[in-house]
Amino acid sequence: MEERLGAALAPCGLAVVKMPDKGRGLITLRDFSPGEVVIQQEPYASKPKFSSNGSSCDGCFALHNLKRCSACQMAWYCGSSCQKSEWKLHQLECKALSKLNNERRKMLTPSICLMLRLLLKRKLQKDKVIHSTATDSYDLVEALVSHMSDLHEKQLVLYAQIANLVNLVLPELEINIKEVTEIFSKLACNAHTICDSELKPLGTGLYPVISIINHSCLPNAVLVFEGRVAVVRAIEPIVKGTEVSISYIDTAATTRKRQKDLNEQYFFTCGCTACVKDVKASAVLEGYCCKDRTCDGFLLYDSGNRVFICQLCGLSRDNQEIKKLEKETKVLVDKASRSLSSNNYYEANTFFTKIEEYQIELCHSFSIDLLRTRESLLKIHMELKDWNKALTYCRLTISVYERLYPAIHPLCGLQHYTCGKLEWLLEHTETALKSFTKSVDILRITHGMNTIFMRELLSNLQEARREAAYRLSACD
Repeated sequence: MEERLGAALAPCGLAVVKMPDKGRGLITLRDFSPGEVVIQQEPYASKPKFSSNGSSCDGCFALHNLKRCSACQMAWYCGSSCQKSEWKLHQLECKALSKLNNERRKMLTPSICLMLRLLLKRKLQKDKVIHSTATDSYDLVEALVSHMSDLHEKQLVLYAQIANLVNLVLPELEINIKEVTEIFSKLACNAHTICDSELKPLGTGLYPVISIINHSCLPNAVLVFEGRVAVVRAIEPIVKGTEVSISYIDTAATTRKRQKDLNEQYFFTCGCTACVKDVKASAVLEGYCCKDRTCDGFLLYDSGNRVFICQLCGLSRDNQEIKKLEKETKVLVDKASRSLSSNNYYEANTFFTKIEEYQIELCHSFSIDLLRTRESLLKIHMELKDWNKALTYCRLTISVYERLYPAIHPLCGLQHYTCGKLEWLLEHTETALKSFTKSVDILRITHGMNTIFMRELLSNLQEARREAAYRLSACD
């Protein structure tokens, strides 16, 4: 299996190697430039997320013109082409699903449906109904790490119970409960959330070759999706002999939070540069601001004097004052979250605006908590169609994004795009042109240039250029 995979990856300029303390990894056999595709892969198995209106096509994850399978009523397709391409697998899946009563159907979570498809594809490849290749084979799934020995007993019991449900749905496969339990464990730490071009979740897929790529909080590549195809692009020059890395998590967090997320989900401790030398940055992200508003320092607790001391100017801040603000903020956060989840945007706006006031008094300007509050306020004002306030919050988030993320990062590009659309809507043509240009400069590297999303962005950029040129000529 390893030899076949190596032979398939070599023409792409890649090789699988054993990495110290990491297991397998992917290294380059040639140089890669920013924006260049390092590797792309169709999923071994995938499943769109559940939705009452069929959120996306089971074949290509398209979002429009969907029709439900008339037999099982659970699969959705955008047209006959996708339905035909999926038929070999769905024929077996459809037969199994059609036998289930409503009570059993309600028990089918997306992860169970993903497992059904994985097992059915394995059977079809074994029976040579579906062709197996060096990069699309169950052998690659078997090679993935399961971390079974790292799981708590409760989690193992849960996986075993889910495996029993899979056995009820597919009795003819005579599955091994222990084996399926282990596969569920593999899915938990190897499957990827499939997103659209704006990073909105569409479903889940297992990409065994992509899963070989290791994590870094300062990655040299980014994973995006074109339909359900996983595409890894270089976001900086990657020279020959370098390990390819992507980020498994949102890196806009303190080192402690990143390490916690990685340990709980993936069972390892990251040793990248950001994690080893990130003490000051973490203190800023989770820390409090100086009492002197002209000072950009952050506070650390002095246990001897029971005060917080600014690490830049030395001013102290009373511990009780900080605790009082924190308590009042927490009460409001709970209320605001409930309002937002129930789509009560006017009430949510009142709560989040007050939270922002407290956090400005309490937190450093680059605080993660303050950023999340402003992201919520951006969403609220977009829903309320208050474009001016939405633009204000979009700009406030961009300044923090540019500090938290690498210069080339999808979220930075998308936020510049949102800013440009708001500026365009408010007829701020010159600033819209600058925002669209910044967005294209980033997203052409992370997303490539051939998707519908990028064509729309380029169209908006061209329109803004024409409008700016017209206004300039009119002034002359």
